[in-house]
Amino acid sequence: MEEQALVIALVGILGIGAQWLAWRTGWPAIALMLAAGFLAGPVFHLIDPAAAFGGLLEPMISIGVALILFEGGLSLDFRELRKAAQGVRRLVFLGVPFGWLFGSLACYYVAGLVWPVAILFAGILVVTGPTVVLPLLRQASIQPRPAAILKWEAIVNDPVGALCAVIAYEYFRLSAAGTTVFEVVPPMLIAAGLSAAIGYGAAKAIAWSFPRGLVPQYLKVPVLLVAVIGTFVFCNGIEHEAGLVAVTVMGIALANMNVASLRSIHPFKQNVAVLLVSGIFILLSSTLDLASLRQFEWRFGLFILALLFLVRPATVLASLAFSQVPWNERLLLAWVAPRGIVLVAISGLFALRLSELGYADGSILIGLSFAVVAATIVAHGFTIDLVAKLFNVKGETRPGLLIVGSTPWTVDLAEQLHELDVPVTVVDSSWRALAIARQKGLPVYHGEILNEATEHNLDLTPIKVLVAATDNEAYNALVCSEFAHSIGTDAVYQLGQAGSEGDHRSLPQALRGRSLFTAGFGLEDLEACQQEGWRFRKTKISEKFGIENVRECLPEGAKMLLIVRPTGQMRFFTHASRPEPQTGDTVISYAPLAGEEKRIEKAAAKGIGKARPA
Repeated sequence: MEEQALVIALVGILGIGAQWLAWRTGWPAIALMLAAGFLAGPVFHLIDPAAAFGGLLEPMISIGVALILFEGGLSLDFRELRKAAQGVRRLVFLGVPFGWLFGSLACYYVAGLVWPVAILFAGILVVTGPTVVLPLLRQASIQPRPAAILKWEAIVNDPVGALCAVIAYEYFRLSAAGTTVFEVVPPMLIAAGLSAAIGYGAAKAIAWSFPRGLVPQYLKVPVLLVAVIGTFVFCNGIEHEAGLVAVTVMGIALANMNVASLRSIHPFKQNVAVLLVSGIFILLSSTLDLASLRQFEWRFGLFILALLFLVRPATVLASLAFSQVPWNERLLLAWVAPRGIVLVAISGLFALRLSELGYADGSILIGLSFAVVAATIVAHGFTIDLVAKLFNVKGETRPGLLIVGSTPWTVDLAEQLHELDVPVTVVDSSWRALAIARQKGLPVYHGEILNEATEHNLDLTPIKVLVAATDNEAYNALVCSEFAHSIGTDAVYQLGQAGSEGDHRSLPQALRGRSLFTAGFGLEDLEACQQEGWRFRKTKISEKFGIENVRECLPEGAKMLLIVRPTGQMRFFTHASRPEPQTGDTVISYAPLAGEEKRIEKAAAKGIGKARPA
């Protein structure tokens, strides 16, 4: 009991610790988790999951993989396929057979595996997986179309790869009795189709019951999790690994049924996915046996090179031949194919079964699968940025700002940031309100920011900071609350002063964004300042001109709003934070006009002279 609790605690600490270190350093989280589990398990023997959990380890990992695939399916919206549909279809319907064929040849002729083991392992190798692809896409900014293709391929091909392995295994198991491939494949496909129908039916039941109040709010997450696990286990009873098909279809179906009540569970499901990915990677890498690594031969190294530089490129280029996907995107897709949890989990499962059938190479699959995972994660994780730049498919790299509400003040702010090369977009549901921003050539979006369709019409990938500055404080708070889960509570800001702690009459701080300006200006305050002629000022900090010099030069009553670092990172002055400007930073302040500036502006208004910008 105590040993199991210790293992669970260590797995959590190592997994989340690796995720945090990846966030701080920018290194691939998957590579750090793989290294942490390997060091904690076979190297230092701090944890031994097999000894701690025994027979429960395999079903724990299987259910975890199912939940991860379901969560990945929830992120797939068919509206994303408007530009990427052709590429996704080809990589699913053509990429799988091509990848299986080329992988089998590499396994047999390069790795030296016997044909049955080579064919089964190649079937598993067609997977990439959301556990490795999605973190890479979060790490690297890639243009929407290739990113969508990689995401859809990863989630859809995971259960397909598992089924390929099941088909191969069942054929070789029954072939001794004279069973032909035509007697094995159709029942498998029927079982997969039946499982997909069951998954869709479960999604339909949830989509029907949740909005009608048949499930109370506090039970929606537990009911959903139990439904996913139940569907997975039930379909696995129909056919091995068919449950992965069911939960993937279940997630995709729910994502496209527009169930409004599911929005409230998105933060929870994202947290569960992070915990599961972290835990499963640590568990799997810590179970690796050093004895299996000693079986690693030089030809396995050549096989990994062939997988990286021959099998994947040949699969993608053959699948996308004569398609509308541009060549630079094809080359990126031909390189990026990291393998993860599903490969290791299914390889470990079939390694035991192949050994029972008398295939000696079956035991090699565990070590070889870990080697493939480690090599692909390191190769793709550390080079995806470089390759994206090389093939000109890099998305926006500088942090972007989303301003909700088009007013003279927000347009002026957007203009200042636009001059500093900060990607900024002004959003408003009124086309008339956006007129000033459009006249100044600023990027705008006409629509309701809280509408779910917005994320499919507006690329929110580069957005790292949000400012809600409409004339409705409650609406501003709602916008900040909605985006706090995806952007971060420390990166959503709004106008107005936050209520003091313990004041039951004010809006709780947890339900609103951080207050802009140290004084917490509201819209009325800003409108009064605008009428008095207040303007934005940009001042660059240098070694000879520090923040104290900036304060001395500003007119009385001026307010510092934010600093923009050379990297484009933004730090706002709020009621709760006072960022420290550094050399090279630009300080943007909001200040009244000085005496000489007022005289020039008045003269310009009368047509006597030309006004100079502040």
